[in-house]
Amino acid sequence: MPISTIVIGIAAVLLILLIAVSYVKAPPDMAYIISGLKRRVVIGSANIRIPFLERLDKVTLELIQVDVKTSEPVPNADFINVNVDAVVNIKVGRDPSKIDLAAMNFLNAQPAYIAGVAKEVLEGNMREIVGQMHTKEMVLDRQKFADMVKTNADPDLARMGLEIISFNVQNFSDNDKAIENLGIDNIAQISKDAAIARANAERDVAVARARAAKEANDAHIESETEIAKKNNELDIKKAELKKAADIQIAIAEAAKGIQAEEQRKLKEVKFGDANIARQEKEIELKERAVAIKEKELEAEVKKSAEARKYAIQQESDAELYSTQRKADADLFKRAKDAEAAQIEAEREANAKKALAEADKIKGENEAAVIKAKGEAEAEAIRAKALAEAEGLEKKADAMAKYGEAAKMDLQLQVAKIYCEQLPAIAKGIAESYTKVGNITMYGDRTGTLASDVIDKTAQLSDGLAKGLGIDLKSLLVGAFGAKVVDAAKRPSDGQ
Repeated sequence: MPISTIVIGIAAVLLILLIAVSYVKAPPDMAYIISGLKRRVVIGSANIRIPFLERLDKVTLELIQVDVKTSEPVPNADFINVNVDAVVNIKVGRDPSKIDLAAMNFLNAQPAYIAGVAKEVLEGNMREIVGQMHTKEMVLDRQKFADMVKTNADPDLARMGLEIISFNVQNFSDNDKAIENLGIDNIAQISKDAAIARANAERDVAVARARAAKEANDAHIESETEIAKKNNELDIKKAELKKAADIQIAIAEAAKGIQAEEQRKLKEVKFGDANIARQEKEIELKERAVAIKEKELEAEVKKSAEARKYAIQQESDAELYSTQRKADADLFKRAKDAEAAQIEAEREANAKKALAEADKIKGENEAAVIKAKGEAEAEAIRAKALAEAEGLEKKADAMAKYGEAAKMDLQLQVAKIYCEQLPAIAKGIAESYTKVGNITMYGDRTGTLASDVIDKTAQLSDGLAKGLGIDLKSLLVGAFGAKVVDAAKRPSDGQ
């Protein structure tokens, strides 16, 4: 092994030993005083002391109990020789100045030595205080005695770095039993005072009992009176509360009745509003149905009339093309345009009339709505018949050159169409009455339904006569008359 390694190892061991010897750690109840290069005081911490250059000394900071007794009786202010037994707790102060004083007086000293020194100081001060106080004062106020001794001894102990933590007097005694006799006198006085106090107490008890009996009787009477008053007040209060309760019950009953009546009225109003709304909804639905039906009939009539019109126009155009010249055809076309405009105006008038009748139906009841619907259907059928008749009439105008026979033939065709449509017109008028639930007739109005149907049918023939100038009655009479004449002539001719 190299010598250098050995040297380093030895140096390390020496360094560790040096640190171990130099390390100083003081407990909380001990003051370590390091002196030499620099003086330091270590309490409850650690420090380093350089060996051979600095020294370590100790001063105890623990609590030291000192039993202080007077070695011989001490005369007090009453010239009574008194022995005092007390226990005092002292310790070295933690202030640096007191630690310095304690280091000068008790460096490395044991607690017993410090207790012995302090005992001599405390005993001397205690003798001094005993001589200043009276026997009764000492016995009755031990704390005062301890405080006086402590106050008197503090400066002496402080000069040694010590301080008193507590001072407790254990006992006072004397050889002549003066303190004991003082107790006997006190006992007698206490007995005397006790007897007087007992007599006074018995007297006071008797007086108190009499007073208590009187007060109890007065209290009983007052209590009974108060109870009677309270009972009367209670009865009055109950009556008032019952009256108020009855009033509130009556008010509640009245309010309940009023509320029930209001609820009933509100219910009736709501029910009436619901019925009105339902009826209005039904009328609105029926009006919509009538309007839809009218539009369907109008479309059907318009479609049929246009188809018939187109057919008639085609036939007329074909005949005119073969029989008339171009000028006549132009003249006929202008006439047809005027007539078509007239037909369109009449159709619009009829549509407006149907809409006006629908507006009128809106405010009526169900029977009026259905009746108006039937009349609308009949009117549509009439319009269809008029359209067809007008078409034939135009055809008759176009064929005027063919003479009265052709005209009569056309009029008879118009009459034929009218007669073919007449049952449908009457049926439409009559069906409006069949959809009514119940009809009640009074007096001589039982025949009104039949007459209404006949009147509506007659109005159609009158309208045809006014609109087209065709008198169906005369036409039918003439046609049937001619046929009768022809029939009458044929047999004679055969003969």
